[in-house]
Amino acid sequence: MVHELLDGIGAVTLRGLFTKAEIAQARDIVMRESNADDRGAKVTHFQGDAEKAGRINLQRRVWNLLAKGDIFSRMAAHPAIMTVMRAFLGSEFIMGSIAANRILPGGPGQEPHIDYPYWDFHSPETHPARISSAFPLNGQVTIMLDPFTEETGATAYVPGTQRELRYPDEDDRFFDRCERMLGEAGDTVVFFGAVWHCAMPNRSTIDRSAIITQYLPKFIKPMEDLPAALPEAFVKAASPDIKQLLGLNYPYPEVLDAARGGNAEGRKRY
Repeated sequence: MVHELLDGIGAVTLRGLFTKAEIAQARDIVMRESNADDRGAKVTHFQGDAEKAGRINLQRRVWNLLAKGDIFSRMAAHPAIMTVMRAFLGSEFIMGSIAANRILPGGPGQEPHIDYPYWDFHSPETHPARISSAFPLNGQVTIMLDPFTEETGATAYVPGTQRELRYPDEDDRFFDRCERMLGEAGDTVVFFGAVWHCAMPNRSTIDRSAIITQYLPKFIKPMEDLPAALPEAFVKAASPDIKQLLGLNYPYPEVLDAARGGNAEGRKRY
């Protein structure tokens, strides 16, 4: 899978990773939370066309999912996902974000893009010299809560584009070249966020919803401040995997002026 994500098409689908009961439980919470945001006020990324057309209310986000139900912790730390991400991003990888993305009938989709920390690579001068996709700084997981079909707006992507780190533009003819991440509720797509992709317009009469989880190497600053958004009791009771995903096992940045002396880093010698 790591080879496929880096050197192949950039995406792998795991069929039926979650049960009907798990999907129903997650979907009920997502519908309830997103119905409370009927103006689409929490939709923040890649929505320029939707905002311009006055249809941003048809594309909704639910953030801070870990605080909204235990099912989302189980999804984020599913053993299959953890195994793949440890191989892909390093054994101490973290989670940068977990949210729900809901596209209602008539929702116009997104602009083609690449994901955090590459998502502003349309301004490449703000990134380091020689940055490339030779090693990944992002792993994405999409858990389908509804059928992903061409009519419902299944995610479009251009296979192999992760191999050249670049933000897509109009000359790339994204919509002429793209394929679709098709599947049923419970299917899960693991992909390298550097592959060009976007949600497509929902031309059906049903919702198209998914859980979108972002994983990062331990040294990348997360997109969401997840620990700060969670109750203290949740953090204290979290499983070892969830504590790792929250970045609690990685001490930096640290106020080193107040640090205790000793060989905190470097090979331990006895």
